[in-house]
Amino acid sequence: MKALAEIKQQMMQDESNLTYTKNGHEPLYLVSPHARILIVGQAPGIKAQTSRLTWNDLSGDRLRSWLGVSRDDFYNPELFGMLPMDFYYPGKGKSGDLPPRK
Repeated sequence: MKALAEIKQQMMQDESNLTYTKNGHEPLYLVSPHARILIVGQAPGIKAQTSRLTWNDLSGDRLRSWLGVSRDDFYNPELFGMLPMDFYYPGKGKSGDLPPRK
């Protein structure tokens, strides 16, 4: 797990992420080497970033329903890992959230 903590610090210190780090935002993901299922998504929404919990919005409710799993099981890192294409909320666009950054 030390390696995961080091990777997180590297992400937070990356030049493209410093604005988020300075504003108190940490990269949003949930990983464990023991997770049986990895869910890959786009970027977190504002509700997820504010609560610091992946998929913590209506889309997460819908996803858990489709998967037929409880909220407790979904957030158990021994069962599920969650990795977005971007670790921070990208901001609001004209018709919804902006896409993940490159």
